[in-house]
Amino acid sequence: MKSSKDSAKSDTLTLILAVLVSAPNHGYGIARAIEGLSEELFQVGEGALYPALRTLENAGFIVGAWEVQGSGPARKTYTITDLGLKEHERRTQEWENFKRAMDKILRGNPGVQMA
Repeated sequence: MKSSKDSAKSDTLTLILAVLVSAPNHGYGIARAIEGLSEELFQVGEGALYPALRTLENAGFIVGAWEVQGSGPARKTYTITDLGLKEHERRTQEWENFKRAMDKILRGNPGVQMA
């Protein structure tokens, strides 16, 4: 079984990919989207966000490009790649399988006898 630290890192990667499926975004926007969509349940700080973005970029799941703003500093905007879309689908299916198994256990299964 994964440690909670490994799980948290994997979950952060999954959340980032899910946000980028909708549209390209910059780091701050990704973090705010995760917070907003989760109704503030998930908060991704810079210490977790930027290493996760680098991991995804190094794996070829996302690409980053610097954009010059009319006012303020340039910012890096991330776009999901075709490989990233496949990874998102794989992670989504993995999550659905996990959720289904947890539901069976938490809700009980009358056809299974306990030892």
